[in-house]
Formats: sequence, C-alpha cells, structure tokens
Amino acid sequence: MRIGNFRLLLILLTLHAATWTSLSHAQQIPYPASQNPSAELNLKRFQFSVALVNAALERLKHKVTYDGSYRRIAFPGGDVPNNIGVCTDVVIRAYRKLGIDLQELVHRDMLFNFSAYPNLPKWNLVRPDTNIDHRRVLNLQVFFARNGAKLPISTDSNDYLPGDIVTWNIKPGMPHIGIVSHKVSKDKTRPLIVHNIGKGPKLEDILFEMHITGHYRYQPGLQHNPSVLSQAGL
Repeated sequence: MRIGNFRLLLILLTLHAATWTSLSHAQQIPYPASQNPSAELNLKRFQFSVALVNAALERLKHKVTYDGSYRRIAFPGGDVPNNIGVCTDVVIRAYRKLGIDLQELVHRDMLFNFSAYPNLPKWNLVRPDTNIDHRRVLNLQVFFARNGAKLPISTDSNDYLPGDIVTWNIKPGMPHIGIVSHKVSKDKTRPLIVHNIGKGPKLEDILFEMHITGHYRYQPGLQHNPSVLSQAGL
C-alpha cells in the first residue's frame, strides 16, 4: 500500500473520526495527497469509499445460504430473502445501505440500452427483467462500465482501492464479483475482498486467485475521469 499518503489519512481520521468507528487499520487506505487540486471532490470520493466498505463489511454479520434460483421480487427496492443470496447480492446490498438501488438503476439503463447488455441464449430475454437483471455479474459489468469508471486490470495490488468492484471468472462461464476492502493480507501486500463464493459473505485474500475480468469504481454523482485519476494517484 502507498505509504506517502499517511499524513493526509491522519488528518482525515482526525476530522472524520466518527466515520471510521467500524474500520480498523484505516491508515492503510491509499488515497491521494492533500496537494491534489480536486481535494474537495477527492474527499467526497474518499468518504463514499469508506461508507461502501463499511456497508460491505456489515454483510459479514449475516448468515446467507448461497441460492441463485430465479425469484420474483418487488420493484424498486426488491430483494430476495435476507438469508439467501449470491455474489452479486453482496454488492447490491452494500450499495443499498448507501441508498443506491442497483435494481432500479440497472433496469433504467437496460430499458433504453437493451442491446448494450449481454443476452445469453439460456436467458432468452426479449425485454429487461427487474427480478434478475441486476443480480447477474455480466450485467453489472456493463452497467459499471457505462455509468462509472472502468479501470485497468493489473497485477499491482496498489491499483485496487477500497470500494472498488472486481469481477473474475471462477472458470469459463462462471463469473464472480466482489468489493475491495481496506483490510490487507497477512503479508500486507494485497487488499482483502468481501464476496460470496458459496459459503455466505466472507472477507478473503482472493484478489489474484482467479482470472480478473473487470475492475470498476462506481460512485454516483462523483464519477471520475480515469486518466485524471491516474495522474492524481487514485
């Protein structure tokens, strides 16, 4: 993790101590130096990432049986029973904690851009389906790329910041998704991931254990120019 931003993080921790009550080792979050010209916007992005990571970590408290069967749910704000879910539900529920309903947002985007989204033969869709569209990794990949920042895939762990979304292929035809946390591996070289790969929400060292297929940053209202981000060290 980048050590050069430690001083800024101490300042942020002092000013926003209440925000961090449930985050341990918060000084490890590698965010930009204070001389960044977009300091106010970067602070808002920082706060959003903190809130999203907190929401993701809160999911670890829930006992969830892995169940991806098709279910009819309410719209908007619909959800499968809280004691079941798949990998996408970790992401959906974390964003819902922040008042962001991916069910509604994905549906609206698909209504006007249906052809931009995948439609596998086994899905056999002729129109968007509010019951399942947002719960499919492939759809979330398109949505985050269209509405957030699609970031480079790399083998450098420093490129994956808290609150980022990562997708993988467990094996061909089996996509997976998770949220990058601020916590790090035992050797302090990789961020741990909040995900559900079959045994409920877990915090695990799996960033480079599978083939990465996507890297995204989705912060509604605080969207980024990836080239500017790179220059700023974000």
